[in-house]
Amino acid sequence: MIENARRKARAVERPRGAVVIACDTDVVLDGEVLGKPADAAESRAYLERMSGRAHTVMSGLVVIAADGEERSGLECTEVVFKDLGPAEMQRYVDFGEWEGRSGGYAIQTLGSSLVGRVEGSISNVVGLPVGLLFELAPELF
Repeated sequence: MIENARRKARAVERPRGAVVIACDTDVVLDGEVLGKPADAAESRAYLERMSGRAHTVMSGLVVIAADGEERSGLECTEVVFKDLGPAEMQRYVDFGEWEGRSGGYAIQTLGSSLVGRVEGSISNVVGLPVGLLFELAPELF
């Protein structure tokens, strides 16, 4: 994740003195990265696998400071899904919010209804670990 974020940050054409922030977030369940579901069937399969269980949301964050110094870090958050019934899963899949989302859900909107508990940074699960950003780039705050 950090390496993907690093590639993103370095790909930006940065004006002199600008700060670049790049992040790459993945959902990990049982040691397997659950990427963005290819279709509704894979989205449903992800929900079935995560139902009633914990998974980890991991984000690599890279900051290229105004002086060109590169800083990086990794944030991990544990998310526990509620036990999801078939109708609840289908309703979420039909809503379409899973499209383009690592792990097939978006906690900041309807996906929050799937979650029973979060241990760690909620902003990390949304896709930008703000606490880690604060540590890596205090000059921005």
